[in-house]
Amino acid sequence: MEITNFESLGLYPEIEKAIKYMGFEEPSLIQAKAIPVMMEGRDLIGQAQTGTGKTAAFGIPLLQKVDPKNKKLQAIVLCPTRELAIQVAEEIRNLAKYMHGIKVVPIYGGQEIVKQIRSLKSGTQIVIGTPGRVMDHMRRKTIKMEEVHTVVLDEADEMLNMGFREDIETILEGVPEERQTALFSATMPKPILEITRKYQKQAEMIKATKKELTVPNIEQFYYEVKPKNKEEVLSRLLDVYTPKLSVIFCNTKKQVDLLVTALLGRGYFAAGLHGDMKQEQRDRVMQGFRSGKTDILVATDVAARGIDVDEVEAVFNYDLPQDDEYYVHRIGRTGRAGRVGRSFSFVSGREVYKLKEIQRYCKTKIYAQKVPSLDDVANTKIENILDDVDGIIENGDLTMMIQAIQNKVNDSDYTAMDIAAAFLKMCIGMADDETEEDGFDFGDTGAEEPGMVRLFINIGKKQKAKPGDIVGALAGESGMPGKLIGTIDMFDKYTFVEVPREYAKEVLMAMKHTKIKGKTIAVEPANQK
Repeated sequence: MEITNFESLGLYPEIEKAIKYMGFEEPSLIQAKAIPVMMEGRDLIGQAQTGTGKTAAFGIPLLQKVDPKNKKLQAIVLCPTRELAIQVAEEIRNLAKYMHGIKVVPIYGGQEIVKQIRSLKSGTQIVIGTPGRVMDHMRRKTIKMEEVHTVVLDEADEMLNMGFREDIETILEGVPEERQTALFSATMPKPILEITRKYQKQAEMIKATKKELTVPNIEQFYYEVKPKNKEEVLSRLLDVYTPKLSVIFCNTKKQVDLLVTALLGRGYFAAGLHGDMKQEQRDRVMQGFRSGKTDILVATDVAARGIDVDEVEAVFNYDLPQDDEYYVHRIGRTGRAGRVGRSFSFVSGREVYKLKEIQRYCKTKIYAQKVPSLDDVANTKIENILDDVDGIIENGDLTMMIQAIQNKVNDSDYTAMDIAAAFLKMCIGMADDETEEDGFDFGDTGAEEPGMVRLFINIGKKQKAKPGDIVGALAGESGMPGKLIGTIDMFDKYTFVEVPREYAKEVLMAMKHTKIKGKTIAVEPANQK
């Protein structure tokens, strides 16, 4: 039996409500195949990659089976790492959000065992743990197995690779024989098959492998960006590509909130979507996005599962996903209904290697791109405005406007071309005192050498700064070779430094949020003579 919707399972209303809250609209492949088997109480071997929704595949039937009134341990989920244990515990807690009396506790090495013992003693029905720490609690008798009716081995192949086979066998031997055992693994090596034969009864084997990993009509790009510059680069890409609707993915709820605030501050129509929001808020955000009132949606992976909007033209991986499979889910939000979509991923440092793993897994090519300069952004804005101008000229009555411009030309020394250029400048948002150097006036800054710009930095000797600190910060943040930096004049509370004119604006942009000697600094062109 394979389900097509969650309603057909006859779940508790509280679980159904949580499924909707988490944004699941229909079961994933592993959920469709595994949940009915587990609901019938049979043992199961599930072959599925991480990120395919397998936590819910065992979490939903597990919660359906647990008795909230019984405060004794009833189910154990074994995971290879503390990170996965925490992640699984969080998802099962979300699934149990509306179920009163259910307690889920993650236990793993590295956390104080006394704290874990206290949590276990207060009555816990579900434990999510690493094999070593679960065994430790078994030895201490702080975990009692008498009423455990379900054991799940999550990412079993990874646990075996890490040398946990003996621990797993010890735990399984300590659990009542009349139990349900579910095993999930991406691969099925011989040792896993040996465990299944020994500890499972007539287990049903199910496979959930994706036939198509990526959508062919999605152009995929990546940019090497330092974390503190992501916001600026994102703004430039939004201005250059001007997507009708776009989804931006972050790995944490906090980052979603921070980015939404930053985008609103920059004048974009953005809204956030994450697991801490109430269902009414989520519905309101999605309604705004579908109707076009909000054109940028910033979301976490869990919250974004319910996004199904055809007009999404671009997906941004503001944070690279932790799991290769998530990349597939994310970029699949665009390029729908035969449309061409674009995906942009930001990577920094060693994340480039992670990106290569994603390319191998997805069997796709993600192309490196140069970050658009501010000149590129301005030129794009000009092109877009001039495109709009074509339409206005063709379809509008411009008699009154032409007369007004003729009057202005007759009453001044300006030409019609001067006036048109001034209007264009107003439209792209450039102020009167801005120059081609993107808002910085690099006229005469008092530089000693020709071709150089003199910059003022509000840090000096009293903050124990040295010329090497200045050179390191300027070169490290902007990418400009340190040997190109000219004269450095350091005083008690400030410093003057000369940089080549062609690097000046990049230096100013890169240094906006930089610290030297722990002090947030301000960098600006030196006063003109």
